[in-house]
Amino acid sequence: MPDTAIARAAREIFGWTTLRAGQSEAIDALVAGRDAIVVLPTGAGKSAVYQLAGALRDGLTVVVSPLIALQDDQVAQLSSAPRAARGAVLNSTLGERATAELWDELRSGAVGYLFLTPEQLSKDDVVAALRDVGVALLAVDEAHCVASWGHDFRPDYLRLGAVRERLDAPPVVALTATGAEPVRVEVAERLRLVDPAVVVHGVDRPNIDLTVRRAVTADEKRAAVIAHVSAMTGSGLLYTATRREAEEYAATIAEAGSRVRVYHAGLSRSEREETHRAFLADEVDLVVATNAFGMGIDKPDVRFVTHASVPESLDAYYQEIGRAGRDGDAADATLFYRQEDLGIRTYFVSRSVDLDELAAAYSAVAKADGPLPTKALAAAVDAPPRRVTHLINLLVEGGVVRVGRRGAVAAASVSPSEAAARAAEASERRERIEQSRLDVMRRYAETRDCRRRALLRYFGEDLDAPCGSCDTCRAGTAADAATDEAGAPFPSGAEVEHTEWGRGAVSAVEGDRLTVFFEEHGYKTLALDTVVENDLLSRVG
Repeated sequence: MPDTAIARAAREIFGWTTLRAGQSEAIDALVAGRDAIVVLPTGAGKSAVYQLAGALRDGLTVVVSPLIALQDDQVAQLSSAPRAARGAVLNSTLGERATAELWDELRSGAVGYLFLTPEQLSKDDVVAALRDVGVALLAVDEAHCVASWGHDFRPDYLRLGAVRERLDAPPVVALTATGAEPVRVEVAERLRLVDPAVVVHGVDRPNIDLTVRRAVTADEKRAAVIAHVSAMTGSGLLYTATRREAEEYAATIAEAGSRVRVYHAGLSRSEREETHRAFLADEVDLVVATNAFGMGIDKPDVRFVTHASVPESLDAYYQEIGRAGRDGDAADATLFYRQEDLGIRTYFVSRSVDLDELAAAYSAVAKADGPLPTKALAAAVDAPPRRVTHLINLLVEGGVVRVGRRGAVAAASVSPSEAAARAAEASERRERIEQSRLDVMRRYAETRDCRRRALLRYFGEDLDAPCGSCDTCRAGTAADAATDEAGAPFPSGAEVEHTEWGRGAVSAVEGDRLTVFFEEHGYKTLALDTVVENDLLSRVG
């Protein structure tokens, strides 16, 4: 579809006079019936892609989103557009009568956009009803949640590929702000996308100053964090690794007179919602939070995002600092780092599985006369439904169970012990993935290279030269690192073959170290002299 037609529809339907980089390309692919993966930074208009593509495809657009609050915001945005179709939310808060009325409106064509969580699409009756209505476009927001390599993996997203096929395979747009290459590959596989258009734009946020501050002791770091955020002006976020840290930092900073609120998953829903509201309304200056606070924040004037501890991945870090400076004005992202802090993150990614539970769950599924729903399986193995869902997801990843519209069925004829072993291997792979992501985060914190360049390369973009506006550039070490890379035999971006780990891609070169991503083994740091002496790597292509 010509850009002029897309631009005209944007202006007439939504009142938009311009489109941002990448939007037209993605919309054009979707209108033509092609799948798309769209990676745009927070605040760069991901929702505009499915809104405009949905309008041009002339039918119901179903939007899968993990947060009800975010869905409500999108419905409100649609209602303010000049000629946009109506949006509606389908969730568990609707009463029986309201739900019935909504389905009547969907069947009559009165609703153009339907927002729901992935949990809603696990219900057979919801999927069947949507198939009867007809779906013109399926949009999967926060699509990194579908990938093991994504920083916020959610098992409920795993079923969306099968749901898409049950909806007669409408085109799918997978949207995320943090889609590094491994994430994009797995998203395409999980959602069963066919030759998707991949649109990656605007990862760089040059108005955000990037700094890492090292500390030796915990007390030294704590004092530095408090001094830093207390000296900052404007609205800000302070992220911590644990709920306890969040409470302690908030209490100390509040004593100094700052308007501070705390946010974590241990608080009641009403407390969390009040903090969210107060932050958006400028009634507090600082929110001290775990990573539970983030998705759905639409506040353009956040001036700083500070991390009191290293996050679990560079994907998560990028998404969290991306909440700063969305108005385009200068903002600050400072990470306080102690190598010892990696210990708690390593603890979080450590996994254990109960082989007996996995074997029992597989046995119950294999012995059932037909598909076994989660509730029935929970009764059969005497375990809570949430635990059973976790077991089934591991068995699915192990390739021995398949989940359909009526429940779980055996996908392989193996013994219960073999099924448990395969599921355990899947769990171990997930742990390797998460440890690998943590290693990448550590390397970012410890790099001598341009901080911004290291971040962009992780997401598949690059800078021609060091940025000049991060702490390593100011210190002069980035220029030295750039000189080191100039003569490297395996430069960043090179496709390589390892004698043991197979095909990979070089993601970073720093001094005598190479960081290479291998799909099955994750990110590996290799000593360049060892690689050369033992002929471990060869260039591909």
